[in-house]
Amino acid sequence: MIHEYQVTGMTCSSCVAKVQSAILKVPHISSVVISKEEKKATITMSEHVALESLQTALDARYSITELKPAIFANPVSTYPTDSLTEEKKSWWETYKPVLMVFFYITAITLLVQFSNGSFSWMQGMQHFMAGFFLVFSFFKLLNLEGFADSYRMYDLIAKKFKQWPYWYAFIELGLGLAFLVNFNPLMTNLITLIVMSVSVVGVLQSVLNKRKIKCACLGAVFNLPMSTITIIEDFLMIVMSAIMIFIHFVN
Repeated sequence: MIHEYQVTGMTCSSCVAKVQSAILKVPHISSVVISKEEKKATITMSEHVALESLQTALDARYSITELKPAIFANPVSTYPTDSLTEEKKSWWETYKPVLMVFFYITAITLLVQFSNGSFSWMQGMQHFMAGFFLVFSFFKLLNLEGFADSYRMYDLIAKKFKQWPYWYAFIELGLGLAFLVNFNPLMTNLITLIVMSVSVVGVLQSVLNKRKIKCACLGAVFNLPMSTITIIEDFLMIVMSAIMIFIHFVN
């Protein structure tokens, strides 16, 4: 069952994330797609939810009114204009920002290794992880409030502790600096393993449940959908940190 609503009061991407997050918490709501430009929300629900319940879930600054009666159809056909555009994008256009980030980090890592005259897998992984955490934390810190609102929609800890997204962004920054200067490698890798392992659980749940929500990996700067790409990012950090911990104890 799909309903379309007019939502007023949204002025930025952070507002969109807050409205989407609040509505998704309402029982029987399975998907929320919002267009800030059109001030429109397309909501998929398993059972009818009264308009009053949706308004109660929202902050007082936002107002919601129904546009159309329920539609029993493919949700994709009723997405707002900007979301429909996202659906029509190619795989490369959709994930270009995160793929370009990985390309640059990988290229710089390889150049550093080749400039040393020899290739060290351990140092290479260390530099890659430094670049990963520094770049990803940078995008999160550009709009920390927007990142926090998006992250709370799927992360297990962030759902219970509202301050966690803010800590998480600075933890990533700290890990990036620690990998860069090779500070206490064992402790740095252990923290990485724990933090990323916890983080990936919420990502897995969202992807497996096919929730149409925004990925917060690059903060609120890019409109990236939650997908297997996000899972790969987290697992890559988990595997690299696990390998370096193993090598540390072997040596």
